[in-house]
Amino acid sequence: MVHKVSLVAFLLLLLLPSSPSTATAVDPPYSCGPSSLSSQALAFCNTQLPPSQRAADLVSHLTLPEKISQLGDRAPAVPRLGVPAYEWWSEGLHGLSIWGRGIRFNGSVRAVTSFPQVIHTAAAFDARLWRRVGEAVGVEARALYNVGQANGLTIWSPNVNIFRDPRWGRGQETPGEDPATASAYAAAFVAGLQGGGSPATVTEASTLQASACCKHATAYDLDYWNKVARYSYDSKVTLQDLEDTYNPPFKSCVMEGKATCIMCGYNSINGVPACASSDLLTKQVRGEWGMKGYVASDCDAVATIRDAHRYTSSPEDTVAVAIKAGTDVNCGNYTQVHAMAAVQQGKLSEKDIDKALINLFAVRIRLGHFNGDPRSNDVYGHLGAADVCSPAHKSLALEAALDGIVLLKNDAGVLPLRPWLVSSLAVIGPNADNTGALHGNYFGPACDLTTPLQAIKSYINGSHLRFLAACDSPACTMAATGTAATIACSSDHVILFMGLSQKQEQEGLDRTTLLLPGEQQSLIVAVANAASLPVILVLLTGGPVDVTFAKNNPKIGAILWAGYPGQAGGLAIAKVIFGDHNPSGRLPVTWYPEEFTKIPMTDMRMRADPAIGYPGRSYRFYQGNPVYKFGYGLSYSSFSSRLFTSFSMTNAGGVSSDTSALAGITVRSTEEDGGVSYVVGEIGIERCNELVFPAMVEVENHGPMDGKQTVLMYLQWPTANGGRPARQLIGFRSQHLKVGEKANLKFDVSPCDHFSWVSETGEKVIDRGAHFLIVGDEELEISFGLTGLS
Repeated sequence: MVHKVSLVAFLLLLLLPSSPSTATAVDPPYSCGPSSLSSQALAFCNTQLPPSQRAADLVSHLTLPEKISQLGDRAPAVPRLGVPAYEWWSEGLHGLSIWGRGIRFNGSVRAVTSFPQVIHTAAAFDARLWRRVGEAVGVEARALYNVGQANGLTIWSPNVNIFRDPRWGRGQETPGEDPATASAYAAAFVAGLQGGGSPATVTEASTLQASACCKHATAYDLDYWNKVARYSYDSKVTLQDLEDTYNPPFKSCVMEGKATCIMCGYNSINGVPACASSDLLTKQVRGEWGMKGYVASDCDAVATIRDAHRYTSSPEDTVAVAIKAGTDVNCGNYTQVHAMAAVQQGKLSEKDIDKALINLFAVRIRLGHFNGDPRSNDVYGHLGAADVCSPAHKSLALEAALDGIVLLKNDAGVLPLRPWLVSSLAVIGPNADNTGALHGNYFGPACDLTTPLQAIKSYINGSHLRFLAACDSPACTMAATGTAATIACSSDHVILFMGLSQKQEQEGLDRTTLLLPGEQQSLIVAVANAASLPVILVLLTGGPVDVTFAKNNPKIGAILWAGYPGQAGGLAIAKVIFGDHNPSGRLPVTWYPEEFTKIPMTDMRMRADPAIGYPGRSYRFYQGNPVYKFGYGLSYSSFSSRLFTSFSMTNAGGVSSDTSALAGITVRSTEEDGGVSYVVGEIGIERCNELVFPAMVEVENHGPMDGKQTVLMYLQWPTANGGRPARQLIGFRSQHLKVGEKANLKFDVSPCDHFSWVSETGEKVIDRGAHFLIVGDEELEISFGLTGLS
């Protein structure tokens, strides 16, 4: 189990060099150099051999005790073979992190680029941006390794779990509630972090910049709610929900991003702990999806198989079931402590251990640890201290912060403010000058930090600005409401910086309410009532909040959601407020009303059940009235969009779209509500590719400002019966347009991927008949029949 320690003590521990048991000052973090005893004699040093063959040779030279010693996240050196010590656990969720053991900030590099929290970056709906952020994190990881401040290049990120319930404390770490968005984020971030160009060209022998690990497989989205803890939680999930909601991001991680690691979570899935599930880890992740890499357990998740889930009766049984299921390395030492006894009792074979170790060492070989000094022999050897917190990375952090800000309300054009017209400004709220509100969780020491208050001061003459935190903290257990109202009354303009902090939402802590904490709401209302002009409300949160009171209050003229925006977040917010940037972000998660908290977090069903009043979850299935919808976001400009397609165009498969792509195919049809559905798996990949056709969206900026237009395209079925989603996002594009400028955005639409939905049996099927592409208020009908598209 994870033990509770003071945060200060924990951070100090992480900043210290690795202990002598895992590395020493004289041991290089690589093997097979010119002076290495093993470089000439052993095959694992032969760079001409495939990584898996080299790994198998290395493992063959280890004794059983040496093999077992490698099964924890802190893998000690094997001096007689020149195998260096290794730390498997490093974090890079939105920048390298002080959490984890593989990276240190006690040398020449003491700070890294801190990007916005993932939920904020996801709001940009920009896969190219996501990849560039991943690449920057990978570059900085490799740079720290090269300067001797990292004993690990296996980054246990990204978190691609679905943000199923708005109360989840870790929802901030994810790309949101939509499986298509999370899948696209997963593929982009992984490809960037691991390096090597297009994922389509990456093979199991390709050199890695760093290794990405997608977590936490699967249906993991509860930490601690109503005395239910993640360590013992059993996720009861239908095949339908598993295949169309929870698994797609992990599948995309592996098949599209070529991730070299999947992490199994603490939870059970339908009675089987994730780290003990061979169906998940071996049959699906390795077999069906084809992962070439390793499986890591969440920290102490192997121990919880017995200690929390009571799935096994002894430590030896536990270690055996985890390794045989496909868990290669345990975060913690549980496997290292108990594996020898498991072998001696005949519950675990040495061959089982060898299989896990080959997976592990093959990844280390791809990272260059057995090619000699990577600083001279590796394609990433040129990276160093100058590549950390580089001007390009700082600029990217600002870009990500800007593009993720969502304008939720702007009555009568309250925003943007013009600095030269502001004679007096009140900045009020606990998140205005709070560096903690910039980070979210899993952050590292930032090379630059600009709070909103600091950035606003760069726009407004100091004599014209008054600041009051008004709350003792974001929890706002005490509020200086009277003083705040007095300041607001005497100022022309008021900006309120409110929201949440890691005291309300974090790993290990789910929320019990969607309302703003403490006295925040009453403070906001009092300030708004006192102000002469409608006030501006800026919310810094990870998860959604019910701000219906502010949405409907005419005295609150504008609302901005700024997530946890990273080191450049304060400057980004100021740029939006003062009109130096036109907001283009869109919400990646539904904002529910407070009444949603009546629904147990433990109910994993996505689809609504009206018979018992269960409203469903996410924009795909929720039948209630949201505070703000998924994908919602305003701009300072007026944009128009027109959706069209032409079947005379040649599609992505090189076949004219009016060709009968299904001609001559015998498929098993399923009866769904009296209609006919084709089973996607029986159509075949080649024919599916032939069906791809282009849909175009013409966008135009009618002004008054240049800006980026973010276009979301949805698919809607003619009926929502049988568990079909109300609608499903199938693609997104963004385009920067000057005032008066037009552009055509192309979407490749695949009926097999986009028209299909998952039946109760877990099969993907395509309905015969009408389907509707939707962009904003535009709708285009596409028919799928026995002769293909029409």
